[in-house]
Amino acid sequence: MKQRVLKTFRVYLSLLFLIFISLLFIDFRGFIPANISGAILFLQFVPSLLKFMHILGFAAAGFLIVIIINLLFGRVYCSTICPLGVMQDIISFIALKIRKKKMYKYSKPHTALRYIFLALPLIFVIFGGIFLVYILDPYSIFGRIFSDLVRPLAIGINNVISLFLEELNIYSVPPVAYKYFNIAAAIFPAAFLVFVAWISYYHGRLYCNTVCPVGTILGLISRVSVFKIKIDSIACTRCAKCAIVCKASCIDIKNTTVDFSRCIACYNCIKSCSDNGIHYSYSYRTKQVLKEVIPDKSKREFFAKSFIYATGLLGLSKLVSSQSVNTGIKKLIPVVRENPVSPPGSGGLEHFKLNCTACHLCVTACPTSVLQPSFLEYGFTGMMQPHMDYKTNFCNYECTLCGEVCPTGAILPLSKEDKKQTQIGRVHFIMKNCVVYTDNTACGSCSEHCPTQAVRMVPYKDYLTIPEIHPSTCIGCGACEYACPVKPYKAIYVNGNDFHRLAEKPHFEKLETEQQEDFPF
Repeated sequence: MKQRVLKTFRVYLSLLFLIFISLLFIDFRGFIPANISGAILFLQFVPSLLKFMHILGFAAAGFLIVIIINLLFGRVYCSTICPLGVMQDIISFIALKIRKKKMYKYSKPHTALRYIFLALPLIFVIFGGIFLVYILDPYSIFGRIFSDLVRPLAIGINNVISLFLEELNIYSVPPVAYKYFNIAAAIFPAAFLVFVAWISYYHGRLYCNTVCPVGTILGLISRVSVFKIKIDSIACTRCAKCAIVCKASCIDIKNTTVDFSRCIACYNCIKSCSDNGIHYSYSYRTKQVLKEVIPDKSKREFFAKSFIYATGLLGLSKLVSSQSVNTGIKKLIPVVRENPVSPPGSGGLEHFKLNCTACHLCVTACPTSVLQPSFLEYGFTGMMQPHMDYKTNFCNYECTLCGEVCPTGAILPLSKEDKKQTQIGRVHFIMKNCVVYTDNTACGSCSEHCPTQAVRMVPYKDYLTIPEIHPSTCIGCGACEYACPVKPYKAIYVNGNDFHRLAEKPHFEKLETEQQEDFPF
């Protein structure tokens, strides 16, 4: 049967997508140019949709192409383009090898749950947040898994190999410094990895057809797709081979029907059929009466409790932030950062929080690792979205990589000249924390690292100098805060701007040199 090649073609194409997308998140040496990432992620549904809202151009029209493909051929996105979906297929394949028994059979759709998981993110969007969107978005989940879990593991393996080769006087594999591992932020991708792996191992694509909102949207569209899987009731022998290999559990062999809203166009069924009883063909669908699943009260109660839980965590984040500044250690004054610092190019906190899907591609691309997944810095509804963590490092003065790789438009590209004047925050100085004031010790680390002269050393007493800040020229890069040696509370820090501003250009003073007479000989 000629159509059996469809599965082979789909497998190779899906692996190609998976490899390229995985390399974007694992590439710790910067081999992949930043401008290529947009082409690789062009067809990712949610990032493309968010970016299209800002650009309104073909460069962000990937989701429209996905919809067109879906209307023509069914859920090809889910089977071939979605990296999380392909990862689930690999887990299912391993499960088949381990368990060595027939895995799948037809099951009724969890219609109520599907629409609940679709409605909840939409409700969040209506009220001005995309927390549940990026929590459930398959691309973002995959990005967090590979950025926060797989990438550190790859760096660790690289360093072990490097150490081993150094013992043999071979230096072809240099070690890579991994500056910071956020355990709190890694808990969420680890939990989702276990959850998705468990579902895939035992139930195939149940996540895609029950939890994933993108899968639900594309499932609704696929009901009217031009090409569909059809069962020939005359040629079909009811052997159930197609149903056994159907990862979506959507083939009802008794009634010789296929639930097109759940079919992910994997073509496993076509390759398994030796009687030509199932094929992929052009077809118009007549109206089909679907059984409605009436949601029970327990589901409504679950939704209500979830809302109450989320509201409670919102209060918890505020409580944590308020209590964290009330402890006095070594008589130092706690740092009260009113606003977190969002990346340059994001325009400000509101734009960033409404468009960032927390895929962490910018985190992996950042050469100084100053971009780190947040915990409660943005509040509960901004959890896992990257923030500027000046405990880890500072923002390179001329670096613009985060805006070049961002697939959603949450961080827009900046030229190097614009980046040098984009003020993402303003410097603040707490003199009573400074070692010059507390210990009468010379320092000046903050001034030495400041690229815009926003921090200058001025005479203090005796032979000492103390920092003096000029917030108008500060761009909020955090170099001063990172360099400050005071612990646990810094003497100098950056408070984020709600909306990014234009900093004044620094006036670099020319060194005055006295004219010296020529040597007389």
